[in-house]
Amino acid sequence: MHDPLMTWLATLPHWSLAVMAIAVVVALHGLLKVVHLRLRSLANGRWHLLNVAALAVHPPLVCLVWCYGVMVALYYLVPDALGWQPTIMTLANVVGVFLGFWLFVRVSRRVIAVMDRWSDTRQGYFERFLAPFMARAAAALFPIFLLFSLFPLFVTSERFDLAIHNLTSMLLIGSVAGILVHGVNIVERALREHYRVDVADNLAARKVHTQIAVLRKLVNFIIVLVALASMLMLFDKVRQLGTSILASAGIMGVVLGFAAQKIFGNLLAGVQIAMTQPIQLDDAVVVQGEWGWIEELTLTYVVVRLWDWRRLVLPINWFLDNPFENWTRKTNDLIGSVMLYADFSLPLDALQEEATRIAQNSPLWSGVVCKVQLLEMTEYNMQLRVLVSARGGGDTFDLRCEMREGLIRFIAREYPDAFPRMRVMMPDRNSLHGEQPQEQRAAPVEETTLTQTPEDAPAEQRTPNGPGLG
Repeated sequence: MHDPLMTWLATLPHWSLAVMAIAVVVALHGLLKVVHLRLRSLANGRWHLLNVAALAVHPPLVCLVWCYGVMVALYYLVPDALGWQPTIMTLANVVGVFLGFWLFVRVSRRVIAVMDRWSDTRQGYFERFLAPFMARAAAALFPIFLLFSLFPLFVTSERFDLAIHNLTSMLLIGSVAGILVHGVNIVERALREHYRVDVADNLAARKVHTQIAVLRKLVNFIIVLVALASMLMLFDKVRQLGTSILASAGIMGVVLGFAAQKIFGNLLAGVQIAMTQPIQLDDAVVVQGEWGWIEELTLTYVVVRLWDWRRLVLPINWFLDNPFENWTRKTNDLIGSVMLYADFSLPLDALQEEATRIAQNSPLWSGVVCKVQLLEMTEYNMQLRVLVSARGGGDTFDLRCEMREGLIRFIAREYPDAFPRMRVMMPDRNSLHGEQPQEQRAAPVEETTLTQTPEDAPAEQRTPNGPGLG
């Protein structure tokens, strides 16, 4: 059946074979369109995957059919004397391979999307992380290996073979590098979910987050650098240049060392901070007189989110060369102080009870320290310090404000006379105009004047604007 058909086709003129090829293409296009429309109607229900496959497969298949149809038509229409027929079929095969690559990419993207939605509903580490990673690795590597295996069957030109071999090699190197980078990111994501920072005691979790944040950037940088170097080494001229550079490695090393000492210094500082961890992610720090949190750690710089939402960006080696305050280095617990100035008549026991009540009613108090201390006494008032403990710099500041406001309201409500006062001695008005009478000089000055304020003095002893000027 096959031989008579080929013999009959060989007797037909070339233009008719070209028309038949285009007609077959139109028929296949129509058939694919009908199947595509039927499968698109299955958007819901148990056949949803067929709908997804139809959306992914239809455009590449249509392009593949038209590619081979047009190339076959050209194969028969081009005169034999030109000798272009092998080149046309080789070009058709190359385009067909790339269209097949496109088809696989579209299908794999939809499969990965379905698998991601499935993994989000699972709890195990294999279903959540390893299975999607393996699917992405297969989707990235399988087309490359397919290109490597198919191109030798279609490409017969040595010139084309070298160019396509270099292209597929670059794709393979890029795919492997992308898989490795994605694997590093998956490991970081798994560790972040295992060590959570949204808990009360998150010191160990923040240590792990700081290490993986810096090490992930460092490993990804090395992967990308090695991948680019491997791609460049595929070309002979670049390989010869690399050999020449290696021959003069001593001089080039010195020059590059002086030129890039700051870059490598920052990189080494980033690795050192990741290992020794003088700062960690979400640490409360005071840097250059500004208070904030460590928001981002990279290999070259650190971003500090200040209390007023500004961002302070510093080179990472600054934290190795300069002193700074780290309020959460070992623990989140901090003690905040509130300074008060009050009259001697304020009872300290009542103030201690009120401070304890305010701390117990506040969700910011850590339950460790709440104490009222008498620091100093002057001739006018006494200086008090209230110590309260909280978890974290932000909570400590807010609790200090709550304590200060609550104690001021308490004093104003219960002991309004206990606010700081200035005590003065009010001399007699007549003493400024001359010598007092004998009977007035003999009268001793009452001792209460030393402790009375102008408001507490009797009405006959008050002067509206102070002593007269005489």
